[in-house]
Amino acid sequence: GFDDAGGIHLNKVLKFTFANIDRAIAVSHVCRENLVLRVDVKADHVFTIPNAVDTSLFVPDPSLRPTLPRINIVYVGRLAHRKGIDLIAQVIPIACEKFKNVNFIIGGDGPKRLVLDEMVEKHQLQSRVELLGRLPYSRVRSVMCRGSIFLNCSLTESFGSAIVEAACCGLFVVATGVGGVPEILPPSMIRYTKEHDSKSLLVALEEAIDLVTSNGVNPFSQHEHIKKLYNWRNVAERTVKVYTCLSQLDDESWNDRFRRHMKLGSISGIFSVFLVVVDWILLQILVLLKPADSIEVMPSIDPLRVQQ
Repeated sequence: GFDDAGGIHLNKVLKFTFANIDRAIAVSHVCRENLVLRVDVKADHVFTIPNAVDTSLFVPDPSLRPTLPRINIVYVGRLAHRKGIDLIAQVIPIACEKFKNVNFIIGGDGPKRLVLDEMVEKHQLQSRVELLGRLPYSRVRSVMCRGSIFLNCSLTESFGSAIVEAACCGLFVVATGVGGVPEILPPSMIRYTKEHDSKSLLVALEEAIDLVTSNGVNPFSQHEHIKKLYNWRNVAERTVKVYTCLSQLDDESWNDRFRRHMKLGSISGIFSVFLVVVDWILLQILVLLKPADSIEVMPSIDPLRVQQ
């Protein structure tokens, strides 16, 4: 944020951090724009490279799903306010009442777990809502594959790796169109809520349920599409380009660096310059204790040989 005490202090910390950084990488265009505004950094100094997913791990398995028209709606993530758990707790009783063929599977733990427990108890939904608690990462794929629809109700989201993982498992996604979420998937794989409320979420869920029950989602073709969109080789190649750009930059003088730090403010600027000097002194001490020529150098790797 820009208007609350926590956000103002965080922006100061970010500005101090970026005063020592030549370039930055954001996971979405919205994240990049937010970073440029918060830190007051040049837009061409921030690159956008999305996260990726190991598509060999997140493979669809329709045999784990119930037979249509039964549908499982899955949520996997932290049970926190920022993840929209309060909205999920509002929607589940209404959805269970409206859609008799729908059940919910929720994996994860957090401070909002009690809200879900109370909701299930109040509306007697023990047979319709399965709360799995904290999940090891090795179980995420098997839980996702039990569902046909993945639910994401985040209030803020820079990217949303769980959305990509769910889509890779062949699930149709229903999400709030916040932050970088609209950048993640093509319209054929996702429905967005128009507003961040239960009414809009129910409308999006109904559209998704109709699509799934009419066999309008092919999990395997969706998986192949995600493989092309998000893979770690592509991320690595784009990251190497950023580092190549950095390697071609001239070394910055101390005067330029101090000048950049002083822009943080009359008091915070002086304090940040002091921290930079202290860091430099500590670095020189470490160099004396362990000279650079005593550290083993990583050998060069031939990409073609690794690929073979």
